[in-house]
Amino acid sequence: MTLLHDLEVIIQDRKTADPSSSWTAKLLAKGPEKCAEKFGEEAIEAIIEAVKGDRAKLASEGADVLYHFLVMLAARDVPLDDVLAELAKRQGQSGLEEKASRPKG
Repeated sequence: MTLLHDLEVIIQDRKTADPSSSWTAKLLAKGPEKCAEKFGEEAIEAIIEAVKGDRAKLASEGADVLYHFLVMLAARDVPLDDVLAELAKRQGQSGLEEKASRPKG
């Protein structure tokens, strides 16, 4: 298990929690679209810190991005292991080759 897997388990547990007792439960109760929107907001905040060059703030925003990514996955019942399996398939392949192999459209 990794820290991300541990966080995934906590997020899964929050799916059935009372939304008034947990930020994660509250976010999940708002639906997948809201979870995706929140992920996007956090990604933009990380981009801003990357452009500014503030390493500490980028690390903090990066943690928010990872958390909200896992919440977004949970909202659509996509396990972290599915994402990791996709990364494993791409390992050893250049990014240019991987992009070229994607269906056009």
